[in-house]
Amino acid sequence: QLQLVESGGGLVQSGGSLRLSCALPGFTFENAEIGWFRQVPGKEREGISCLSVTGGTDYAESVRGRFQISRDNAKNLVYLQMNSLKPEDTAVYYCGAEWSRRSPDCTMQPHYAYWGQGAQVTVAS
Repeated sequence: QLQLVESGGGLVQSGGSLRLSCALPGFTFENAEIGWFRQVPGKEREGISCLSVTGGTDYAESVRGRFQISRDNAKNLVYLQMNSLKPEDTAVYYCGAEWSRRSPDCTMQPHYAYWGQGAQVTVAS
């Protein structure tokens, strides 16, 4: 069973930074499209960033200019660098991976086959 593993969540003050990592033990992210999502209780999972197989990226307006997605092929990790965090960024963050799409564009719709268990990010005001 392919299982992604998120790490790097925690508690941070407003204006602070965190870097989330998404790992794929035993497999490679090569040729995978990756998405980062977040969810708060009672709301739908929200797409916030994605990375296509060719390196294209996209961001939700709510995080554009503050968050950055990247891939380290040597370490087989995908990162989400989160800067200037706000209390409204508080959520459980998930990474998703999909190998069936080979588009230069990526999607922030939750159409990913594989997911991690989530990492809690709490931003205190």
